[in-house]
Amino acid sequence: MPPRVNCSAATSLSQILQRSTSSQRPAAVVAQTSKVTSRRNYASASASQVPLGSLKLPDDYIPPTQPPSARRPDQRKAQLIRSYTALLRSTPLILFFQHSNLTAVEWAAIRRELRAALAKVPGPVVGPDGGLPLDVRSGIDIQVVRTRMFDVAFKIVEFFNADAQAGKSNAYKHDLSATAYETISKATVDETSAYGQISPLLTGPIAAVTFPAVSPAHLAATLSVLAPSPPAFPAPSRKKNPGYHGITTQSGLQKLLLVGGRIEGRVFDTDGVKWVGGIEGGVEGLRAQLVAMLQSAGLGLTTALEGHSKGLWLALEGRRTQLEEADGGAKKEGEDST
Repeated sequence: MPPRVNCSAATSLSQILQRSTSSQRPAAVVAQTSKVTSRRNYASASASQVPLGSLKLPDDYIPPTQPPSARRPDQRKAQLIRSYTALLRSTPLILFFQHSNLTAVEWAAIRRELRAALAKVPGPVVGPDGGLPLDVRSGIDIQVVRTRMFDVAFKIVEFFNADAQAGKSNAYKHDLSATAYETISKATVDETSAYGQISPLLTGPIAAVTFPAVSPAHLAATLSVLAPSPPAFPAPSRKKNPGYHGITTQSGLQKLLLVGGRIEGRVFDTDGVKWVGGIEGGVEGLRAQLVAMLQSAGLGLTTALEGHSKGLWLALEGRRTQLEEADGGAKKEGEDST
């Protein structure tokens, strides 16, 4: 058994270790610690010159009781609401589908067939404002949305106006602020609003097809793949596209159901979506139809006005001729009598 160390020896050893540890500590650290301790000041309400009403926490402030999330950024609820609100504000055409838990292989097959169908659609000659043409094909995407988060984002876009909150003091104006939450909580949902019309349909698993611009030609190609309805939107034939009729693709398409769409801020049902997709010639064809209708209306008005004036002129001319003939006949009878 090893010999024991008495208490006096143990105390002396601990003191020696403490001296060696303190001696090995860098001098710069000791000086910095003493400097920080000497410079420590305590704030007081009387010394502060900033009014209490203008105090505001920074936007990136993280409270100590709520540390940063360990989830991936694209899966956090805050990021989802921001992405959905940006999607609703910037996307003019969205189609909503109910899906029944498609597998990853089925989604891949559907996206492949959708890209193949969109590749056959000719691009526009000019852009929507008469400038460079917009590549609509590359901007079309199908994605699965979180229904609850998408519902909240839809309410924020529909009922929250950030510009109206500018007059309030110490009020945040972003979509995740307490002001936005209070606004959508107190909002009265009208059945005629876009949210009131589409919210009953956004139940269960939802997938959204987004378009960067309103293009009836690309919409028709999308409907022919995801929701075919002949004769207006026939499905691709087996000879031209055999992959569309594969078991995996057809199994995934049977789990998709078109429930409606949002086009230029207005909500359309399935019939309305198909009507937009059935416009011949796309937006250019619709403009041509509008110009032809205006021209025909103007031509009809001009013809009507000319017809009334021409009828009046013919009546007056006939009366003048009648009076001249009667006057000439009276003169002739007078000459014969003389």
